[in-house]
Amino acid sequence: MNKKECLEVIQKLRKDNPKKKFVQMVDLIINLQDLDFKKPEHQIDFYITLPHNTGKQKKIAALVDVDLFDEAKASCDMVIPLYQFEEYAKDKKKIKKLAKQNDYFIAQSTLMAKIAATFGRVLGPKNKMPNPKAGCVVLPRTNLKPLYDKLQKTIRILARNKPIVQLTIGKEDMTDEQLADNLLIIYDQLIHHLPKEKNNLKNIFIKTTMGPAMKVEV
Repeated sequence: MNKKECLEVIQKLRKDNPKKKFVQMVDLIINLQDLDFKKPEHQIDFYITLPHNTGKQKKIAALVDVDLFDEAKASCDMVIPLYQFEEYAKDKKKIKKLAKQNDYFIAQSTLMAKIAATFGRVLGPKNKMPNPKAGCVVLPRTNLKPLYDKLQKTIRILARNKPIVQLTIGKEDMTDEQLADNLLIIYDQLIHHLPKEKNNLKNIFIKTTMGPAMKVEV
């Protein structure tokens, strides 16, 4: 799939989906085939920084000690300092609420053992533990604003149990070029992470929030 083909897909999607009274999200659904998830090399799990924001503001929390507290307070949506970890350890519901409120968690590297012990049982199954692959494990005294901005454009491509990838590539009010750019980089990166590349693609669909799924011919 090239840029021209991506633009044609987006234009057809707009033509075939009548506008609603609200701005719809644009979602991508990719069905995979011939993967054995018992084999680690067949499991898909990586991050992409998109050329354009998807239109949804992501909430980002920081799990830090005094070294990063002021920086995190200035840059992130929520800060959980080390001295509050004990409160969360005593209340699993509080951690579940925290996980629901935030899309990403940034962690101070020197606290990772304590973060795993306190939050791991809840954040782990929800795929929200601070992940080095996304740059979310940082050294003390790191400037967090660039990371915060990068995470606004970062998405996780994940298929470890079911042969399907579902994600949002943007919103209707974005330009055709912006949506096509996001679609193309996701497609290109995914096929290069698949063991048989294009041969592991079964089919691809694109849709708006309330619209029917439209098959993408590849």
